[in-house]
Amino acid sequence: MPVELEVNQVTWIQPTQLFINNEFKDAVKKNTLETIDPSTGKVIANVQLATAEDVDIAVCCSRKAFNKVWKNTCGSDRGKLLIKLSELTEKYGELLATIEAMDSGKPMYTNALGDIEECASIYRYYGGIADKIEGKVSMDDPLALSYTRREPFGVVGAIIPWNYPLATASWKIAPALAAGNCIVLKVAENTPLSMLYFANLVVEAGFPPGVINIITGTGQEVGAKLSSHMDVDKLTFTGSTAVGQKILQAAAGSNLKDCTLELGGKSPLIVFEDCDLDQAAKWAYEGIMYNMGQICCGTSRLLVHESVHDKFVEFLLDVIARKSVAGDVFDKNTTHGPQISSAHLQKIKGYVECAKNEGAIVACGGAQWGENGYYFLPTILLNVKPGDTVDQEEIFGPVASVTKFKTYEEAISIANNTKYGLGGAVFTNDIAKGHKAANDIVTGYVWINSSNDQDYHLPFTGHKMSGIGSELGTTGIEGYLKLKSVQVNLGKRI
Repeated sequence: MPVELEVNQVTWIQPTQLFINNEFKDAVKKNTLETIDPSTGKVIANVQLATAEDVDIAVCCSRKAFNKVWKNTCGSDRGKLLIKLSELTEKYGELLATIEAMDSGKPMYTNALGDIEECASIYRYYGGIADKIEGKVSMDDPLALSYTRREPFGVVGAIIPWNYPLATASWKIAPALAAGNCIVLKVAENTPLSMLYFANLVVEAGFPPGVINIITGTGQEVGAKLSSHMDVDKLTFTGSTAVGQKILQAAAGSNLKDCTLELGGKSPLIVFEDCDLDQAAKWAYEGIMYNMGQICCGTSRLLVHESVHDKFVEFLLDVIARKSVAGDVFDKNTTHGPQISSAHLQKIKGYVECAKNEGAIVACGGAQWGENGYYFLPTILLNVKPGDTVDQEEIFGPVASVTKFKTYEEAISIANNTKYGLGGAVFTNDIAKGHKAANDIVTGYVWINSSNDQDYHLPFTGHKMSGIGSELGTTGIEGYLKLKSVQVNLGKRI
């Protein structure tokens, strides 16, 4: 049943049940799952824990909605509903950000509110694209009308992570619905509350029952069931590479469903000797310390030309000292909140200890902050060598390693020496060098003289083991459309 919550002088009724067919319902087995406030370590609420049986119910409702209503709804009407959802996201933005801050540990005013703005923009963006899906006509044969159609898959299964609950959900819901699909969305166990409240907006916007379904549950059961479900036509997942591999195997082993996978990253940020070091240091801070380093494309590997290494590190430590303020996530001055869980905090600590054992020097941070919650200080590791553990493995925390290089070729070689290829950044005042480096880095997204200020108009794509397919931009909707060719005989041929 829903519970009344109050935080930051805001009171609301929080849904805790599964959202299926435009109704909040208990899970079949009525088991529950605790969601924890990472800033205190205390339980916020107990939410219903879905199982495979609940997935079957949600998928069935989604299929009925697709067959009876949604696939016959014209693009302009789908677009109007998405735009209405954008407007409601803005209307309830303060409350959504409050829930998100409490449940995920994001600082309210320097982080969570920005996520809400992105969500509203994305729903509006795809609302404008929904009536612009087009096919092509072949004019080659005068005795035939030959054309292509772009059609929705049908039922989309979506699995989102805990680091950006509302934002990542918008990346999937908006293009999937704009394309004409229905969706069953599994939220992360750690952060279910904001999306469960968001379900109220789905009803208020006027979406037909079954078009959007939101369920909680574990990856081991609910995620696995969605991945292998024979009546799910398309799967989209954001999370770790290891889990992505399991999902791809399950999809292939069931009905060979189409998959979009946005996976892990270990993104480089290259600081050439001719750049603006002050700007490079500020962006290096934003590129990995924002959201407490819990960013898949965070530029955690700082590759710095040896001639400017010491000066860059000096600038970077100064930026951290000035800009990083750990504390209450509802304090307007706080920029640094807790990690998502105690287990994740211990994982980050383990990586720092591993780095020290491999010869790294802790220039700042490297320790837990405060007596309550799961806070870990922004950490800079010097003397990290190419191939070290922290140079290769995704930490997913506020930890950046600094590695020296001598030549352009060495920088590119180090940058590409990982299994990942999600993001990357280059700092230089030589625009030709910047473009050349962007071409040479094997990754799906490159920033020149900035980091992690991505534009939702551009596709977000992983190379190598960072994923399959694209999200965002006009390309993002293509992943939710399948191609059909139609040929009409206009004359006697035989």
